[in-house]
Amino acid sequence: LSGDLGRHGMAIMAVREGLDFETTIESDCAPLAGLVADLISGGIEVHCLRDLTRGGLASALIEIAEASGVQIHIREAAVPVNEEVRGACEILGFDPLYVANEGRFACFTPQADAEQALRILRSHPLGKDAALIGSVTQKAPGLVTLESRIGATRIVDMLSGEQLPRIC
Repeated sequence: LSGDLGRHGMAIMAVREGLDFETTIESDCAPLAGLVADLISGGIEVHCLRDLTRGGLASALIEIAEASGVQIHIREAAVPVNEEVRGACEILGFDPLYVANEGRFACFTPQADAEQALRILRSHPLGKDAALIGSVTQKAPGLVTLESRIGATRIVDMLSGEQLPRIC
């Protein structure tokens, strides 16, 4: 994951709804070409890249798992979420996994390349919060699972509607 989640969606929501948080949540809107170019020039074997706009990380992972016939397992504790964004999501009842991002992507590499990919991403200003959040298996094709902070595992489902109104 190239950085923390949910800042764009929550920044837009705060402005649109006139929400006055103690801190200002700034959008994560950013060009991703430099990060991607760094991965490629660093010799990383990229299997899949996906931006995390509409539907956030969760929707992107579900679409990838279903299209590729793999299971994706993520660890909630490894997913970076800015504390202000986490607090706003808790107050408003949103799950940061589904909140839109405009400057983040999920990157899938062979396990052997994962640590090097992380180093490359973190060396770029836009990737300083990059994190290794999970793994891909063949156990349950088309499924995304999440290990919660307390160690329970749950299925990550596609939302039936939209958590946030369409932003752009």
